[in-house]
Amino acid sequence: MLMLGSGDYGTRIKTRKRNIAAPLDPSTFADAVVQIYLDNAGDLELIAKSIESSDLNFSRYGDTFFEARDTEETLRGHACPNLDTPWTQRHSDKSKMKGKTSGRTQPGTTKPDEGERHPFSIIDCEPKREAILPSSLELFEENERKKLAIFTALAFSQKLSGLPLDTVFQPLLKDNLVAKGIVLSFITDFFKEYLIDNSLDDLISFLKRGKMEDNLLDFFPSSKRSVEAFSEHFTKAGLVPLVEYHEKKIFEVKLKEMKSALTTQIAEETDISEVKDTVKQHVKDAKLPDIEVVRILWDVIMDAVQWSGKNQQQNANAALRQVKMWANLLNTFCTSGKLELELLYKVQVQCYEDAKLMKLFPDIVRALYDQDVLAEDTILYWFRKGTNPKGRQAFVKSMERFVKWLEEAEEEE
Repeated sequence: MLMLGSGDYGTRIKTRKRNIAAPLDPSTFADAVVQIYLDNAGDLELIAKSIESSDLNFSRYGDTFFEARDTEETLRGHACPNLDTPWTQRHSDKSKMKGKTSGRTQPGTTKPDEGERHPFSIIDCEPKREAILPSSLELFEENERKKLAIFTALAFSQKLSGLPLDTVFQPLLKDNLVAKGIVLSFITDFFKEYLIDNSLDDLISFLKRGKMEDNLLDFFPSSKRSVEAFSEHFTKAGLVPLVEYHEKKIFEVKLKEMKSALTTQIAEETDISEVKDTVKQHVKDAKLPDIEVVRILWDVIMDAVQWSGKNQQQNANAALRQVKMWANLLNTFCTSGKLELELLYKVQVQCYEDAKLMKLFPDIVRALYDQDVLAEDTILYWFRKGTNPKGRQAFVKSMERFVKWLEEAEEEE
């Protein structure tokens, strides 16, 4: 390059090498991936090892890698070499790719004597993942989708992909694909393969990064989008640990929702009948066990206490006032000796862990007894045979006078 200037007819402007960017060459990259498949005759384990040891730039050509992977020819020509797939078509006549789709990008028929090729073509799609993957899933046959799911799981399991995970899951969630059960079938095969070499924690971490941990039901058709359907489907698929994880997560969400609703009502001192209705509705909707209900009730009642710094007497008065105010609520749901004992253990643990409540234990127990929340038999059983060790020795000592009074009253009766 020459630049003319006054008195200077031949100054050469040097181009700095660092300004020269290597041109993108996805075609050569794709050919290299294809060759690895051919060299390993469809053996996925060998393919994965070869790709991992190669010097291919996956961070630069991630989309190209998945385009090559997502095609029927990758599945049919290599996972099933005997199908005699015409890979040579693309290499012998690249100029025809625009007008006549090659084997690699064509999910329709592959042999010339099988008739017209399917009109869908990755090459003719918009260069966006969501435009490619859902369409190709629908056009693949069931067995081919299964192979695609297995390969996708292997690619991520062995960290061969540098793609953001939301580009994998989100494009699947097209209404028509979900409604037909295609997505559920694909993701089930994906989970099963991924969990062969990875733990459930690994899978959950994977789902978190893909922003799907809290949305697993989105893979189900709308008519089957329930916890029961989820459990039934993945239990049949042999993924019981995933079912248990999901049920636990749903349970925790329901508990949190109930606690949030009750915290607001108790803080606002809502009418107790309305609070009871709220509890009953949550128990019905979420099928919450009675023990969890009792635990939550005690937590929200005590969380609403207006504590007064280090003033022990004021704290005692505030806590006892709260117990008496909501005793009827506790009494409604402490319907057995077992639940009463659970409540007593809950009080014991809280008083042990909270210094300002340590000396209040006997007073709280006495208040619960006076309000008919705790029965005499429950308190005596706790005193004689209680199993929770937290602060037990000190609390038993502090309860001796009250227990003696109960025993004398029992003897008189």
